[in-house]
Amino acid sequence: MDNLTHSLIGAALGQAGLKRRTGLAMPALIIGANLPDVDASCFLWLEGTEHLGFRRGITHGPPALVLLPVLLAGLLWGFDRWQTRRGTRPDGRLPARFGWLFLLSLIGCLSHPLFDWFNTYGIRLLEPFSSRWFYGDTLFIIDIWVLAMLGLGVRQSLRRERVGAARSARPARAALLALSAYVGVNIVLSQVSADLARMREPYPAIVVSQPVPVAFWRREILWRSAGRHGAYDWSLFGGARAVDVSGKPTNMADPRIAAWAKGNSGAEAFLFWSRMPLAEVGPKGILLTDQRFAQSPARSGFTVTLKPKP
Repeated sequence: MDNLTHSLIGAALGQAGLKRRTGLAMPALIIGANLPDVDASCFLWLEGTEHLGFRRGITHGPPALVLLPVLLAGLLWGFDRWQTRRGTRPDGRLPARFGWLFLLSLIGCLSHPLFDWFNTYGIRLLEPFSSRWFYGDTLFIIDIWVLAMLGLGVRQSLRRERVGAARSARPARAALLALSAYVGVNIVLSQVSADLARMREPYPAIVVSQPVPVAFWRREILWRSAGRHGAYDWSLFGGARAVDVSGKPTNMADPRIAAWAKGNSGAEAFLFWSRMPLAEVGPKGILLTDQRFAQSPARSGFTVTLKPKP
């Protein structure tokens, strides 16, 4: 998910009551909810599509999800001690307890891969023990309904807190409950729509029920079978579902792809990451893209061109 969503999840957890456990609890939750994305620093040294083989991997796996909270808790605890020595520590801050700081940092960090898993981009949850990609196919990568629920819950909770109203944690807790229900509904919609696609022509071997922006009741059904691919719209409320059962060729059986990709770091990273690769053969080479992003405005960031080796 986007980092605003991750931040709001951490903030909502804090406003729901966890921030009362220790000083600097909110930074632990909010920073922790974003910390696995430290791997975005790879853009400083990787080029083109090389980042696809690095992102959502090692910093999202089990060892990192323990080590990163320890590091964050230590930094926050040290910051609190440093302010105490300088006499600049806010009087109203609760005592900073390392155990609670670690636990809240851990909760924040664990929320990150969970919500990354919910979209179709993919995440390597077991890295470095396994490089397998996992996909939740549940939420669009930037879901305005999630942002609205969490944003409203956090805002109302903070407003009640500022005026000294009772039960200020209630709006944040209600937002988290609504979010859980929303995610549950979307899991069912994705599963049902994918199952229905498998039971109709062309009876595909691979189906991805891809969430779309805003209209959570709709899905873009991406299918692949016998070297061909296609897509059609699905809606909970029915409507037109025209399906071209013949599809289009993926062209991924072209032997030049493996030969030209070998030794090409960008192409190797793309093929490692791609869930539904497509090849477009042209006069200047072979363009590789992914079916999930074939119609996306961000398509150019998920393509690589293969050319014959000199």
